[in-house]
Amino acid sequence: MNEPGTVSRSQLFWGACAGMFVFGIVLAILGALFGLPEMRERLNIDLAQQGDVFLLLFFGVFLSTIVVGPMIDSFGNKLVLTLSAALVAVALVIFSTASAFLPAIAAAFLLGIGGGGLNTSTNALVADLYTENRGAMLNILGTFFGVGALFIPLLAVSITGVFTITQLFLIAAALAALCTTAYLLLGFPPPTAPIGFSLLASVRAARNPGVPLFAVLLFFQSGNEASIGGWTSTYAGSVGASPNTATWVLAAYWAALMLGRLAGARLLAQVPKSRLVFASAVGSAIGCAVLLASPSVAVLAVGAVIVGFSFAAIYPTTLAMAADRYQRLAGTIFGFLFAAGLIGGMAFPWGIGQISQHYGVRSGMVLPLIGGIAISILVTVIAAREKAAAVAA
Repeated sequence: MNEPGTVSRSQLFWGACAGMFVFGIVLAILGALFGLPEMRERLNIDLAQQGDVFLLLFFGVFLSTIVVGPMIDSFGNKLVLTLSAALVAVALVIFSTASAFLPAIAAAFLLGIGGGGLNTSTNALVADLYTENRGAMLNILGTFFGVGALFIPLLAVSITGVFTITQLFLIAAALAALCTTAYLLLGFPPPTAPIGFSLLASVRAARNPGVPLFAVLLFFQSGNEASIGGWTSTYAGSVGASPNTATWVLAAYWAALMLGRLAGARLLAQVPKSRLVFASAVGSAIGCAVLLASPSVAVLAVGAVIVGFSFAAIYPTTLAMAADRYQRLAGTIFGFLFAAGLIGGMAFPWGIGQISQHYGVRSGMVLPLIGGIAISILVTVIAAREKAAAVAA
């Protein structure tokens, strides 16, 4: 572990948590505010163009994860975190004044670039700071994503009519600006591998033995999380839930995800990382099966809670496993893994939409169940390979 220098490790950790909180806002704010009828009216866009705005957001996150990994290893987390938080703040300010489609998609792309940088850099920083218990600390870090994802939707629902959409964007921009200032003032560890920046370094990371397995695992997990986060309320509505009830079912999923990450951080003191990921994957498959078979909204809500709690530990613990193996190039490896995950995050919700259009939402929700089963198989293969490597060594 690199010693931070002028500040304590705990200060850097809380700085990372603040960045993850802002990343949660990045991925949730547009969905929350587009739920308000006046959002499309002020931008003068239709539903198809709204989909384009979301596509540019996630494309920005995808592109950023490829680029910032090598930047972290070459230049350090301070530069990446500061620039990323600043981009988020600028993008949110643009959104606050946007009244047409073109500035909206430009702002969405910048928002994705900044958000992707925050996600990759905060995870890489915590993995570097806590080499002795990175699995637990990455799970704790992940809870702040859920807090941020809930913050703006709950704020928008609770104060509708009090603040305008413009003011909500500016509140979020102010939080990102505070992070930018904090990162400028904090001291950070030096780069782990100051070997010169290479744009293709994250792509070349796939050549490392075992990295493709981690990438495929996170492809399925990101797809699962995006599917449940994006389609649960729609699915609940399709089985008879009112809009308010469907929203609360989704909130229960996010709350279970946060609690599950706190529980995962504690469990890793007694349970090997691969075993926790396997148990979580099996639990998520069971939860998805409950969702599919739910005869009522109440049972569906139980399934959503099981899924959220089970999903919680998979992503951060898998990252910890990868960081254990590829510590020297954690930023580059993380960038590649996040990029692979984002492909799943874009593909699965799209696939559910296509299936649902022809066969119903219940049929579309089979995809997360398949993902949970695939993750169980993949982590078993990864654990077996690691055991074989240890024996050979």
